[in-house]
Amino acid sequence: MTSEPTTPGQTTTGRQVLVAVYAVFAIAAGSRSAVQLATKGDEAPLAYTLSLVAALVYLVATLALRRTSVRAHRIALTAVVIELVGVLVVGTLTVVDGELFPDQTVWSAYGVGYGFVPLVLPIAGLWWLLRHRPVAEDAARVR
Repeated sequence: MTSEPTTPGQTTTGRQVLVAVYAVFAIAAGSRSAVQLATKGDEAPLAYTLSLVAALVYLVATLALRRTSVRAHRIALTAVVIELVGVLVVGTLTVVDGELFPDQTVWSAYGVGYGFVPLVLPIAGLWWLLRHRPVAEDAARVR
């Protein structure tokens, strides 16, 4: 796999699309989980808290993807890996034992409630991040 280096300030359509989708998911998951925790948090606190965690991961990814530095790239990569692990673990747990969570999370059944975007998004994010690494001169600037 070849990597296309990016330079500071360079924008790409792929980055813009990822930032937009991550921002929408941060807002959607965050809003939904905040309302659920505030109005019926005692019914499924784990599920609603997991959705809030997902929203925070989406927010971190959104903010890191907007930047082109090596540090931001590492943060985005970490957030996207955490997201992928989360959606795979929670997705698998909810498929294997649906009774574990009394209500849906963003990552339940691999994101079925969101059209499986929570499953596809970290894969697309990882693909993009691994193909668009910051250039070495950017690394020197960040240190």
